[in-house]
Amino acid sequence: MRVLVVEDEPLLAEAIRSGLRLEAIAADVAGDGDVALELLATTTYDIAVLDRDIPGPSGDEVARRIVASGVGMPILMLTAADRLDDKSSGFELGADDYLTKPFELRELVLRLRALDRRRAHLRPPVREIAGLRLDPFRREVYRDGRYVALTRKQFAVLEVLVAAEGGVVSAEQLLERAWDEHADPFTNAVRITISALRKRLGHPALIATVPGVGYRIEDAVGPGAEADR
Repeated sequence: MRVLVVEDEPLLAEAIRSGLRLEAIAADVAGDGDVALELLATTTYDIAVLDRDIPGPSGDEVARRIVASGVGMPILMLTAADRLDDKSSGFELGADDYLTKPFELRELVLRLRALDRRRAHLRPPVREIAGLRLDPFRREVYRDGRYVALTRKQFAVLEVLVAAEGGVVSAEQLLERAWDEHADPFTNAVRITISALRKRLGHPALIATVPGVGYRIEDAVGPGAEADR
């Protein structure tokens, strides 16, 4: 899951980003409305977390733009405005959820995951492919009934691959969906994580490399499923 956090308090914004990263949720941060709109125009996000009182176009205006775009992106308003009238106006703008400050990070994570499940209600909550069973809510993976322990980043990468249902996912797409905007596009992080995933998942290898294109989950073992050289 990749989210946009629009928050003008730098310390709080960084605390949110760091906390979400520990939960395998990639987060980009915008400190004002102008930056938020620029990121929304160039990057695909699963959810927007908006503070209403920000410099530039307000959080309310950003919410209006998201709703008007028709992309169907869920909006969680995260703000100190805690009166019932404030909440009512937020929902009228198109917010899907509303969390007031101060808040517990764990509650934010739970709400984000609930919104993500709601957004993806047409997909089965538990995905299965090639003997893999991935439960995004419980953060569990099984292969042929055997539990596979994964790190948060390994799980995030596998989740993207499984969601592609056998389609090829490029390294750039994996960086975009499982890391954040600060990820170095020339990093070896994707290759290293894929290699570790292959070892965790065991034999026969399930993650195939499509040379020059990316990676995919496949049912049969072939030359492409071999580890990167």
